[in-house]
Amino acid sequence: MRKKTIAVLFGGQSSEHEVSCMSAPNVIDHIKKDIYEILIIGITEEGRWLKVDSAEDIRSGAWKESRVGAILSPDAVQKGVLLLKDGKAEAVPVDVVFPVLHGLWGEDGTVQGIFELARIPYVGCGVLASAVSMDKVYTKVIADTLGICQASYVLVTRSELEAPEAVVRKVEEKLSYPVFVKPSCAGSSRGVSQAADREELKKALKEAARHDTKILVEERIVGREIECAVLGADTVEASGVGEILSAASFYDFESKYYNAESKTVLDPELPGDAAEAVRDAAVRIFKGVDGFGLARVDFFVKADGTVVFNEINTLPGFTAISMYPSLWENRGLSKEELVERLIQTAFKRKDAYSAYQVG
Repeated sequence: MRKKTIAVLFGGQSSEHEVSCMSAPNVIDHIKKDIYEILIIGITEEGRWLKVDSAEDIRSGAWKESRVGAILSPDAVQKGVLLLKDGKAEAVPVDVVFPVLHGLWGEDGTVQGIFELARIPYVGCGVLASAVSMDKVYTKVIADTLGICQASYVLVTRSELEAPEAVVRKVEEKLSYPVFVKPSCAGSSRGVSQAADREELKKALKEAARHDTKILVEERIVGREIECAVLGADTVEASGVGEILSAASFYDFESKYYNAESKTVLDPELPGDAAEAVRDAAVRIFKGVDGFGLARVDFFVKADGTVVFNEINTLPGFTAISMYPSLWENRGLSKEELVERLIQTAFKRKDAYSAYQVG
């Protein structure tokens, strides 16, 4: 029986490029080689698409020296990738895509639109779910309609920062210090700062504006940082919960990936029925954004057991220390089984594409 060809995309132009390069080898290592031919495509920070030979080349960084270009065709008949070398093009049919891309131009619906045009099944959420989940402001709007508790917030645009004093007044009218300042569309805590006073707020707003034109200023929630993994399509499952014990005052990029003092605890003891409330809210939010395949949903749990929604990640990290695969592994689902489940979920899109056929 012919092996199916799976294209794994990684890298990308977002500020989370580095995280993607850490996640991709961990996915590739756990794809069943007896079932799939793996076509690895790396996207440089400048936006060049390159064919990559191996997961080891990703780990070493050698992949960026590839001389074979790769173009994912939007042609719904061809359904594949064009490999470009020495002025010649080779068409490679693709059965399914696993986009291990985090952040803008990977997790926000843009690349998912290419998959939809080509009608190639792919792992993860669709265009709508990816776009609204990537944008924290619109995620909050959806969470509000679901009646889910979340932090109070103020929206600031980059253009407003031309009048910083007015922005400070706008924030202070609704929120008390300390506050958290976040780019609306960014992940892995890129551009996120905590501000304890006016001067720190101005500095934090400038930093966030480097990553996005929309900035979210939120009240500080005092609580434990809890995460839950979601898996499925027609039937959606929630994992157990995990707790983040950050080495810093909050779980920033450095704490997540480079500080060995940061730790994660699986199935922590939470007050009352908070763990079940987290699992229930995770599924509700996933369905509310029209989620498909996978997501990691993040919360705070206060001392009295109150569950406060933080954010949803539709393509969560898949590094060796990432919470998403760890939560499922703790439920008896190995990384290899998890990756296969995600791929099989992607193939469910095939039926939807066939329904669009004319004639």
